[in-house]
Amino acid sequence: MGRRRAARKRSPAAAPLPAPRRIEVGPDGYDYEVRPVAAARAVKTYRCPGCDHEIRPNTAHLVVWPAETSGDSDDRRHWHTPCWTHRATRGPTRRWS
Repeated sequence: MGRRRAARKRSPAAAPLPAPRRIEVGPDGYDYEVRPVAAARAVKTYRCPGCDHEIRPNTAHLVVWPAETSGDSDDRRHWHTPCWTHRATRGPTRRWS
């Protein structure tokens, strides 16, 4: 019988580099950080502020928040990708009384 080799020690994997920040101007003229959400990671239903329709689970979309904030859940908004792309040509979707 052959002799077993000793297990190799693996060096710890380096932490992945942070993704570059994607900053875009929002419909109100302020800067917003924008992050895409893959369909496989979208597990909840959200309301898009661009069209006031639901973003269903398993739908790729964008998460947007003011660039000067930390991105807490109160600041984040989930947008359909086309709604965010055409945000400059859309009017308000909801009338607040």
